[in-house]
Amino acid sequence: MTATISLSPTLEDRLSSSSPTSSSLRLSLAPAGAAPALLDGAWWPRSRDLVAELPTLMAVLDPLWGRITRVTVNPTHWPVVPRKVPVAGHVVNVGWFRSEQDPHELLLLSYHVGRWNLLVVPPWTDPVSAAWLMSAASDPLGTSTASRLMEQAARRRTVTETDRAVEAVWDSEGGHGAREPVARPRILAAMPEEVAQAVAPTTTLNRPMGM
Repeated sequence: MTATISLSPTLEDRLSSSSPTSSSLRLSLAPAGAAPALLDGAWWPRSRDLVAELPTLMAVLDPLWGRITRVTVNPTHWPVVPRKVPVAGHVVNVGWFRSEQDPHELLLLSYHVGRWNLLVVPPWTDPVSAAWLMSAASDPLGTSTASRLMEQAARRRTVTETDRAVEAVWDSEGGHGAREPVARPRILAAMPEEVAQAVAPTTTLNRPMGM
């Protein structure tokens, strides 16, 4: 199954000719006009290969935020950090910081506009946890760092697994598994098909208004 981002018709037309793979990008951004926050959204790449993953991301962000000329990562979770990555029409310089940058964050610098910070959802994350992370990272009222959100997601998984274990024991002892449905967080933009049954579709992809 592939994940998609929801684009407005105008933006979709602009991207379709230059980036046929942009529709499979897993990306969630804060609403347009939102006040600056610690995070501007979340990106859920399919691998830890920057050379393979950055071109598709840039194909969507360049028209929205202005040409991205530089990105930085913490090398903790990236086995190879290239110095440059060719993308459509230009080259993106790649840098890295250890103690200065959150290990779960991607920093992007635009030639004209400014800087943005995206939470990087690990590629192997389960769809429900990824949905929650992408929604939380694009919340304009959010105050958590990328690492803090990852910790919260891990705790949520633990609680869910514990609940399932308790329910399984209850069922095995003659109880029944019917419970009130639990409300799930919504994603602002990216909506993988595998998450669709757990999270209701919401809004279109939006662009932050500067820093």
